[in-house]
Amino acid sequence: MGTRLRPAALWGAALAVAGGAAVAAWAWARLRSRAASPATRPAAAAADQGRGHGKQILVLGLDGAGKTSILHSLATNHVKRSVAPTEGFNAICVNTEESQMEFLEIGGSESLRSYWKMYLPKVLLLIYVVDSADHARLPVAKQLLHQLIQNNSTLPVVVLANKQDLEGAYCITDIHDALALSDIGDERKLFLIGTHVAEDGSEISSSMKDAKELIAQLVLETQ
Repeated sequence: MGTRLRPAALWGAALAVAGGAAVAAWAWARLRSRAASPATRPAAAAADQGRGHGKQILVLGLDGAGKTSILHSLATNHVKRSVAPTEGFNAICVNTEESQMEFLEIGGSESLRSYWKMYLPKVLLLIYVVDSADHARLPVAKQLLHQLIQNNSTLPVVVLANKQDLEGAYCITDIHDALALSDIGDERKLFLIGTHVAEDGSEISSSMKDAKELIAQLVLETQ
């Protein structure tokens, strides 16, 4: 497949999927070098950034999905768990050897979801995080994701099936079905990756490194 990113790819199963059927084996052949010199940006600047030049990566998902922990881990290459849900905006800048990635997280509580669509038209990429062990709220996560992108058939989407280390967590194929990712459309670049955040202070997992490299590659191809 060369460097073209196929729609609805399942990272962990190494499959490219169209219409719910596996059509080809897919391997990531252009893994980028590890990130260096990470930096964080104060959350207070997030609201202004969201209206900026359209180079941000928007990070959404229900409260408790692990969005903040994932962002801190991506920025530092070490695990930093966050227990309290984000009550507003959280902005982090991650520098790699080839690009600068600006992540904007918006909290996932019901009172904050009305802001999601306001920022969506100005971003390069959507990262959507779900709690793989929170079975009861997966239908809500599905509904919100489909509503978000129904009017934008080309926005690249990376779904992170987070908390894969928890007992009872759905595997990525189950998450793919629960979120009905095959119904999202054939035009967009769509990826589903299983992730987890390990113990505080440890290095990030291989799945998190894979996610970081994929996101960096998507940013380079989209800019």
